[in-house]
Amino acid sequence: MGSETPSDATPRLEILKTLGDNTRYAIYLELARSSQPLATADIARSLDLHPNTVRPHLERMREVGLLEQRVDTRGGVGRPQHLYSLSPDAPSLGLEPPVFPRLARMMLRLVEGARPADDDIVDAGREQGRIDSARWPGGLGCREALEAELTTMGFDPESVPDDGVVTIGFMHCPFRELAQANPTIVCGLHRGMVEGFVEARSGGRVTAFRSLVDRDHPCQVDLATTAAGRESA
Repeated sequence: MGSETPSDATPRLEILKTLGDNTRYAIYLELARSSQPLATADIARSLDLHPNTVRPHLERMREVGLLEQRVDTRGGVGRPQHLYSLSPDAPSLGLEPPVFPRLARMMLRLVEGARPADDDIVDAGREQGRIDSARWPGGLGCREALEAELTTMGFDPESVPDDGVVTIGFMHCPFRELAQANPTIVCGLHRGMVEGFVEARSGGRVTAFRSLVDRDHPCQVDLATTAAGRESA
């Protein structure tokens, strides 16, 4: 049976719940840091666990689409072993290869040279936000889906509801280095992504977005929720 992917089989929220287990998260980190697929015995040895402890966790992670599995065909005595690697659709959790931030810095310099209008920056983010929103099941409330998306991106969101308005704080910014270098572009893209995401769903409306440069309450978004949106609040 082939492994399932998050986009066509399992809601991404289920993936995040799966990573809530400490052992599975440790396995995830081990595979994310490895330059090649790992066998069960390799993972067990690195984490100082018995292979029988690791196997059911690997199977659960494969079921929700976090991992890809293949059989080692290099030969050898005994039963062929399975090799595991992260699925292409698995969330990065800030563990991208070093070349990605480097590429982002170069692209940011190109964008700075082009001097795009602020509205164009936000509009580019909105387009991506609408695309991101379509990946989440329609049954999820607006707030729940947005928080799950922000978690997937590495923002570690925390929310505080208050009379129909939810303030979601970004406790960690995966783009912080780039945002500090050029908040107009990076925070503008993030604002657009959040607004586009919410606009593409029912049950919510962005009433304020405060970026890195806001002195009083930086890195927050206020989301006004309708009755439908409050069902999951």
